[in-house]
Amino acid sequence: MSDSIFKRYRNFFKNDAVKFIVLMGIVSLFADMTYEGARSITGPYLAIIGASAVAVGFVAGFGELLSYLLRFFSGRLSDRTHSYWAITIVGYFINLLAVPLLALAGSWEIAAALIIIERVGKGIRVPSRDVMLSHACSQVGHGTGFGIHEALDQIGAILGPLIVAVVLFFNGNYQIGFVFLLLPATLAILVLLISRSLYPHPHNLEANVIELDAKGFKKAYWLYVIASGLIAAGFADFALIAYHFQKVALFSAAFIPILYAIAMGVDGVSALIFGRLFDKKGFSIIILVALISALFAPLVFLGGFYMAFLGMILWGISMGAQESIMRSSIAIMSPIQRRGSAYGVFNTIYGVSWFAGSLLMGILYSFSINYLVIFSVLIQVISIPIFISILK
Repeated sequence: MSDSIFKRYRNFFKNDAVKFIVLMGIVSLFADMTYEGARSITGPYLAIIGASAVAVGFVAGFGELLSYLLRFFSGRLSDRTHSYWAITIVGYFINLLAVPLLALAGSWEIAAALIIIERVGKGIRVPSRDVMLSHACSQVGHGTGFGIHEALDQIGAILGPLIVAVVLFFNGNYQIGFVFLLLPATLAILVLLISRSLYPHPHNLEANVIELDAKGFKKAYWLYVIASGLIAAGFADFALIAYHFQKVALFSAAFIPILYAIAMGVDGVSALIFGRLFDKKGFSIIILVALISALFAPLVFLGGFYMAFLGMILWGISMGAQESIMRSSIAIMSPIQRRGSAYGVFNTIYGVSWFAGSLLMGILYSFSINYLVIFSVLIQVISIPIFISILK
């Protein structure tokens, strides 16, 4: 029995599509180590070199917003030129090399520009990278493939902040922390170039090519984008959650980053589980994800220590499930010829919805935490009838 299981997994990882997914997952692992490690300290770093709280908030929010808006254009560009590798590589170079350059920033304005440039790089590369991954995922199951990629991605998201914390513990210098992140950035680019050399034509990995109408997206696609945008609008960013934890002294300042790392670990495991469930049970699994996502806010913002901890576990589960299932669904709903545009449109609407929802929840928090919780739960629950209509 154990021998047959071993042979099955050995054959699974011999598949070229799986090898490509794992290679790109390793790229994401090192990339996340780089920019998630940096993001764990950019706030205090900007403050130390003279930025105000307003400037820090603007840089973080505007960088994310710009990243998502750019995905619309980079997705369309990748479909028109079919230069998926070139766009991905350029995006990664911009995304990763901006991080170690933060060590050389002589003012907060320059540091802010580099932080925004790093987000721009991510916005450029995401649609074309996801298109290439979708070709490989078609062989092993889109949910499984994107789940493997997300799990590897989140390992980097955990390791990056922890490594920076160790560097700061022994050195206490933010610039040294940024310099240290040059190592995973270099490794990410190296593995990316190796992947390009081994698999120059990822579209050849596409299984069972079905010619859908390439002139436009179907009604189900647009309904799905709207429903996903509603979930994004009600999904609180960790920055607001951490602000709440610190304000009400629910967790110590030292434990909050550890709590985030735990949630990222749950994210990775959740991506694997829900990705596999998506391949086995189909699109209906997204309804369960919407329900789980709607439950975290009351626990996180209204609960005590244990309920808030459980809420963060649900937050991590929802994040991982969204990353695996939502990218998988877009691949299935869109024609191959327009898949870059499909990812670009989806990411843009999802990102803008998340930004707008986060801003509104920040405003609601200042009036009443109850208002925030009601908004978060209701707007995500509204997505469920839309998902059901897509199933019908």
